Amino acid sequence: MADLSPTTLAELAGAQQVMDIGIRPLWTPIPRIAGPAFTVRCPPGDHLMLHAAIYQAAPGSVIVVESGDVTHALAGGNVCAVAQRNGIAGFVLDGVIRDIAEVRAMGFPVFGRGVIPVPAGKSAVLPLNVPIRCGGVPVHAGDLVVADEEGVVVVPAAQQDEILATGAAKQATEEAQSLDEWEQAHRARIDALLGG
Repeated sequence: MADLSPTTLAELAGAQQVMDIGIRPLWTPIPRIAGPAFTVRCPPGDHLMLHAAIYQAAPGSVIVVESGDVTHALAGGNVCAVAQRNGIAGFVLDGVIRDIAEVRAMGFPVFGRGVIPVPAGKSAVLPLNVPIRCGGVPVHAGDLVVADEEGVVVVPAAQQDEILATGAAKQATEEAQSLDEWEQAHRARIDALLGG
């Protein structure tokens, strides 16, 4: 799964499966993460359910959060450290975190809208692993989430096998092609489009 880049997956899954550019790496250089989505919804100013999710998500999961709040941090250093210790692959948040220096130092991948030092509260009990929207994309529990410095792509679970197989074949073809071969084919295609 992590062998395929968001760039390759975006071409196959479609632009509607790519989160908006506001969801970005919160430290660099960040490793690519890939895994099944564990979905969380947090209302503005509250982060209880993300804090619950770090104990319930299976190792290898990517915790994906719908929040939309950029005034209160969804997580900090200790929450990220526990998530990392529990095998969570990373966070993709439609929101913000704090303690970014700690998070960067531990190497825990977090994609989100930014950083703020203000903590959220803990009062809203909501169900986990329900359909959410993050970065403008619908996300269901078990969808494949792939994220790196290029962006975040969500591959619906029902299309995962087909898209991964097609992506692997596409990537193998591209890797076998020299730059000279690519340029020749590209030039011919551009000339044809220009009517040459």
